[in-house]
Amino acid sequence: MGSAPQYRRDDGGRRRAGRWRRAALAALITGALVLPLSGAVRPETPAPAPASLAPLSASTLDEAYAANRANAAEAARMAAAHHDRDRAATDRQLAAPTRHLLRFDGRGSGRVTEVLGDLARADRVAVLVPGSDTGLDTYGRFHAAAAALHRQLARQAPAGPRTAVVAWLGYETPGTVSTTVTTTGRAEQAAPHLRALVADLRATTGGGTRISLLCHSYGSVVCGRAAAGLAVDDIALVGSPGTGADTAAALHTRARVWAARGADDWVEHVPHLSADLFGTSVGFGTDPVSPAFGARAFAAGDVGHSEYFSPGSTSLTNLARIVLGETKAVTHD
Repeated sequence: MGSAPQYRRDDGGRRRAGRWRRAALAALITGALVLPLSGAVRPETPAPAPASLAPLSASTLDEAYAANRANAAEAARMAAAHHDRDRAATDRQLAAPTRHLLRFDGRGSGRVTEVLGDLARADRVAVLVPGSDTGLDTYGRFHAAAAALHRQLARQAPAGPRTAVVAWLGYETPGTVSTTVTTTGRAEQAAPHLRALVADLRATTGGGTRISLLCHSYGSVVCGRAAAGLAVDDIALVGSPGTGADTAAALHTRARVWAARGADDWVEHVPHLSADLFGTSVGFGTDPVSPAFGARAFAAGDVGHSEYFSPGSTSLTNLARIVLGETKAVTHD
C-alpha cells in the first residue's frame, strides 16, 4: 500500500523527463535551422563543365564512360594546377580506364554516378543513395560501400542473376552539422535527378531488370521524395532519420519498402518530428523501423551509422538478399 504512491511519482518523473528530452531535441533541430553555425568555406577548385552526352542506352554506354573519364582527367589537371592535390588525386582515380562513369561533374562539391558491373546485361541493379557529407572529397568511402555490395552480390549468387551496382552521388548532400540536414530542401532538389537516373537505367537495361534503391541516412529522405510512381522494385532505408512521410503507404510507391537500423546507430536518438517553420519543413516524421510506418523491418545487427555496407555484416547480407529478390531469406530482429 505504502509503495504505490512512490511508483506513481517515479512514473510521472520519468514521463516529465522524457518530455523534456524530446523538447530539447526538438529545440536542437530548430536551432540548427534558425541559428546556423559559421565555419570556413572550402575554396572552390576549378573544373570543366560536364561532358555533352547522347541519350543513355545500352549502345551509348561505352561512349558515356569514355567521355566522363576524359572529363575527370581534365578536372584532375585543373585541380593540380590549382594546387588542390587531394581533389586532383580523386579525379585522377576516377579517370582510370577501369572506372565506368555514367555522369561526372568536378565542379563544387562534385557529382559522380559510377557503375560497378555490366549494366547493359544486368538482371538486378542496386542504386546506392548517400547521406550527408558525401562529395568528391569523401567519395572514396562511398565507392568502398558500393564495391562491398558488388562483391557481396557476386558471393551470394555466383551463378546468377547478373548484377550491377550504381553509386549515385547525383546531388549536393547536406553537411552533418548544418541547417540543411534537418530539412527536406536538398532532398526535394535531388529527387528529380534520382528519377531521371532511374529512367536512364530503364532505357539502358530493359523492362525486365529489377532495380532496388538502397538509401542511407539523409539519402532516405531523397528516396522518399522521389518514390511516388517511381519504376523501382525495392526501396531499402538504412540508418534513416525518416523519409518526410508518415507511413510507407504515403510514399505512393509500388515498390516493397524495407527499413533497418543497427544497434549502435546514433540516429535512433534523433527525434522523429516534423514541423513547418519559417516556410520550410523541419524533421522527417515517423521512424521508418517503427510498426507505425509500415515498412518491412529487417535485421542490421550491431552496426553503427556508417557501417551498413561493412563486409561480413548482417546488414550487408540482407541488403544483398533484397537486391537479388531473395526476400524470404531476409532475416528479421
